[in-house]
Amino acid sequence: MRPRPGQVLHFSEDPEIIRFVPHVATTAQEPQAYVWAVSADRCPDYWFPRQCPRAMAWTVPGTTDADRERIIGAGCGRRIHAIEYGWLEAFLTVRLYGYRLPAEKFVPIGEPVPNAMVATEPVEPLGPPEPVGSLLQLHEEAGIQLRVLDNLWAFWDAVTTSSLGWSGIRLRNARPRPARTG
Repeated sequence: MRPRPGQVLHFSEDPEIIRFVPHVATTAQEPQAYVWAVSADRCPDYWFPRQCPRAMAWTVPGTTDADRERIIGAGCGRRIHAIEYGWLEAFLTVRLYGYRLPAEKFVPIGEPVPNAMVATEPVEPLGPPEPVGSLLQLHEEAGIQLRVLDNLWAFWDAVTTSSLGWSGIRLRNARPRPARTG
C-alpha cells in the first residue's frame, strides 16, 4: 500500500480514527507535537505491527558490492527487513489499516534525509481507512527480502556499520542483546 499523488499515509491497527491530532509521542526525540505520516518511499518501514521491532537496510548510491552481498545477499534485491521469531505470528495476523491524508498539510522531517512527514495542525483522513492486507504479500510484491531472526542485534550492528541505508523502529521491543562471551 502506497499513497497516491497528493497524499501521505498513516498506518494504524485502529480502524476508527476520524481525526488526527498533533501529539508528542512518549518516545519522541522531537519536543513539538505532530501528526506523523509517511511518503511512498518510507511506507515499507511501517508494513509491520505497530510495536514490532524491525531493522531495515537498503542500497543507496554509495553502497559497496561487498556490503550489499554480505547483508542483503547476492541476487536478493535492494532492500531487506528483519524481525524476530517472537513477532512472526503478529506479523502474519495483524490487521493493519492505511489512512490517506492530504500531503499539502505535511512537511518533511529528518536529517540528513527526511524519514517522515509531519503536520502541526489536526488532519482529517481523505476517506475511511483501508485494510492493508497481507504484510508478507506486500513485502513480496515490493521485492523486499524478509529475514526472521532469533535476535536483531547482530544484524543491526552489521547494518549500521555498513555502506547501506538503514533504519530501526521499535528496537526497544527487541530481545536483549546476547551476552558477550570470551
